[in-house]
Amino acid sequence: MFNKETYIRRRDELKKLVGKGIILIFGNNESPCNYPANAYYPFRQDSSFLYFFGQKRDGLVGVIDIDNNCDMLIGDDIDIEDIVWYGSVDSVKDMAEQVGVSKTAPMAHLKEICDEAKAKGRRIHFLPPYRHDIKIQIMDLLGIHPSEQKEAASMDLIMSVIKMRSAKEQQEIEELERAAVIGYKMHTTAMRLTKPGLTEKYIGGQVDGIAYSYGAMPSFATIFTQHGEIMHGNPSMSVLEDGKLALCDCGAETINHYCSDNTRTFPVNGKFTQRQLEIYSIVEACHDYVLEVAKPGVKYMDVHFAVCRLMTERLKELGLMKGDTEEAVRAGAHAMFLPHGLGHMMGMDVHDMEGFDQRYVGFDEETRPNLEQFGTNALRMGRRLEEGFVVTDEPGIYFIPALIDEWRAKGHCADFLCFDKIETYKDFGGIRIEDDVLITKDGCRFIGKDRIPYHPAEMEEFMKNN
Repeated sequence: MFNKETYIRRRDELKKLVGKGIILIFGNNESPCNYPANAYYPFRQDSSFLYFFGQKRDGLVGVIDIDNNCDMLIGDDIDIEDIVWYGSVDSVKDMAEQVGVSKTAPMAHLKEICDEAKAKGRRIHFLPPYRHDIKIQIMDLLGIHPSEQKEAASMDLIMSVIKMRSAKEQQEIEELERAAVIGYKMHTTAMRLTKPGLTEKYIGGQVDGIAYSYGAMPSFATIFTQHGEIMHGNPSMSVLEDGKLALCDCGAETINHYCSDNTRTFPVNGKFTQRQLEIYSIVEACHDYVLEVAKPGVKYMDVHFAVCRLMTERLKELGLMKGDTEEAVRAGAHAMFLPHGLGHMMGMDVHDMEGFDQRYVGFDEETRPNLEQFGTNALRMGRRLEEGFVVTDEPGIYFIPALIDEWRAKGHCADFLCFDKIETYKDFGGIRIEDDVLITKDGCRFIGKDRIPYHPAEMEEFMKNN
């Protein structure tokens, strides 16, 4: 948690941006796994609640009364039953004081606050809920059915929060750097342990254990797989095979809830084949190109399509694509190999603020994505970069057998795709390289003082010596 002045300043800025009415910022509740007392899922506070109210306890709601310039923390103190099982925690009043809030009230009082505001015709702002218990609570408070709450959420509040959370403060950048340190340990652990005969599950479990052992947690479900062509290939019981590639996409979330997100692809036996190197070098070139051109004022959508053109040119050299590069990219032929966007916003959420609708987080009026075209419809970030943004740089090349079969059968983009040659890569898998990038005043830089090895020679050397 940051100092109380941070949260006071943030709430004051939010009041100015939203203008009038009452803002409700809902914290999260516990999420038991398979019976009420089995809190297997670790509690994770809502990120916007953390941003404005800082506290990690479940069962809290923050109220920001703009018109009366008053903030309130709503919640019930724990009783003796909870203390017996979980120990004592700070009172709601103590938690409020820690973040510069002067008023508190029990949860039952929130209904009175909302009823009074509605009676006076005041606007009540809330963010789109993503948990069903919060949706039920909003229905009880405001009478809005869960199926209508996404549309009823306050666009003024959404855009204000996006504006504030997009550019990271120095103390947030320092937290992201701490996440990167743990992420480095996670990835280098995977590289050290990976060898034929172990299972994907074993490596994935060791990687997750690193995050937990440093007081953190994985920032998302770890991906560790020999089937890199599967975007979210969670570890299976498959045995690692000599000659295959392993794709590891994982990250850490610090105890203060800032994230890292990196991907590395490396040979199971520690040595790339020539065919693997040919594809890897293309992804490597695309990844490094981003570092050269990403800077304030540049549209990330333009960077994405520049990467697509570079990838297309290089795939043509290998005989996997053909035809005019501009026409191929315009037709979306490159999405056979890159069906996702170049990156996404990063911060307290690994896909930062994605719950607000990616159209608003990653785009604006001049960079609306083409939702009708395969690949382009999966872009998460296209807007103009600003100093303080943190984005991922994650190009990849994937050979997805079912997609190859479907496009070939339909003749889709046949003027640009060399299907006979592509057919010989069906057993290849996929390659992705991903890093977190901070947009600086004049350009960009990696988040993380220790760079996870990603050039082929350095990865081979690391795996050989560690």
